[in-house]
Amino acid sequence: MNSGVTDKRGGSAVASALIGAAAGAALAAHRGARAAGIGAIAGAAGLAASDRVARSRQRPGEIPPLWSRMVASAALVAPVGWAAGRVAGAGPVAVATGIGALGGLLGIRPQKVLLGPLFGAAVGGVLAARERRTGREVPAAVVAAGAMFGYRAASALVFRDAQVSLLAERVPAADLPFVVPHAARSRYVGTGYVRQLADVVGGRYLADAPDVGIVASLDELAGPDFDPAAVDSRVREFYEHTTRFRLDIVPEWRMWVRPGYLLYRTVIARPLGQANVPMNQRETQRGIRSRIDTISPGGDDRGVITVRGWIRSFTDTDEPIYVGIYTTYRHGGRGYVSVGFPVPQGSFTATLLPRNRPDGGLTLTSRSDLDQPGHYLAYIDPATAEMTALAVHGFAEHLDVYVRDGQLRAEHAFSVFGLPFLVLHYRMYRKPPMSAN
Repeated sequence: MNSGVTDKRGGSAVASALIGAAAGAALAAHRGARAAGIGAIAGAAGLAASDRVARSRQRPGEIPPLWSRMVASAALVAPVGWAAGRVAGAGPVAVATGIGALGGLLGIRPQKVLLGPLFGAAVGGVLAARERRTGREVPAAVVAAGAMFGYRAASALVFRDAQVSLLAERVPAADLPFVVPHAARSRYVGTGYVRQLADVVGGRYLADAPDVGIVASLDELAGPDFDPAAVDSRVREFYEHTTRFRLDIVPEWRMWVRPGYLLYRTVIARPLGQANVPMNQRETQRGIRSRIDTISPGGDDRGVITVRGWIRSFTDTDEPIYVGIYTTYRHGGRGYVSVGFPVPQGSFTATLLPRNRPDGGLTLTSRSDLDQPGHYLAYIDPATAEMTALAVHGFAEHLDVYVRDGQLRAEHAFSVFGLPFLVLHYRMYRKPPMSAN
């Protein structure tokens, strides 16, 4: 076993021991401080051993086995249940329903979002009835751990298709050309991300670069499904000279996803400074600022750009909507567009296949039987730049850019497990000559 694998497994065992210690203490806390201490020791030893066994059986290209993920999930929520019972005085129904809802949200797909709280409520109801019958209180930590473990087991039986799969573990970025290898070095991404990236990778940083596009040339994308010569000149200009245009956006969210998105936006997107899509047209009326920041090799006078960061933010506050790093590459005689959305120590990448539209427009889609298009979540080791990447199955997007009645338009549609949840409607207008953003 090489030292890299040994270090990774050792670090995983330490993390598991810490999680197990917190869980063990929470599960035994109702018996007193001494019992909590013993529980912490037992929990640390038990979860570390579980992790070691799981890792020893893990094959290349696989995530840890389901049973070990179930145990870890239950251990993680045990302290949450303890806190809910101790601080808020929550009973079995409230604790189990909340934990089930959390498990459902993490499962992403609507069926799991619905199953989670229903399953939790059922578990909580059974435990509450037991309390009434026996007069013995079930500790909130036990309720939480049991609800999560039971939900994970039920979910695995009902929904058998894998949501994610491990593509590669600790490999050089060159091995995964469809993953954009740029991570955020801090907890906040924000509109200054490309400037920070320039300090890391070196090169000449240019904010709000004039007359540049999200791609250097559509010719880089030529392939069996895409002939750049057939693209309308206005669509080509938008991609190759994006900064010549301003954008109006009208978001169209499906009703079923709105509550979950509002929670995600409040808890994750805004604090992260990334993927903060407007909720409605009223928000977009604040104005959308669009700019491209670039990085070029130091001392390069040929106009070569190595990084193109398309940054969109609200005009009035410069609050980020999203920061995307746009790249193109070729594989198997085809060109692809990969858009990386940096997150702390990682990147979420959408790799899209170009296709011609009959009306001279351009389609970029992740829906394909080819092995490159898709969505990928990667952890990037800050010391070695090696990547560990997951394929995120079920998430899909489809972008159409075209001209209708002389107006340059786009529709960007997103779905999860075949269920549409968002369409972004764009209209692009040419800026006046020498116009600022």
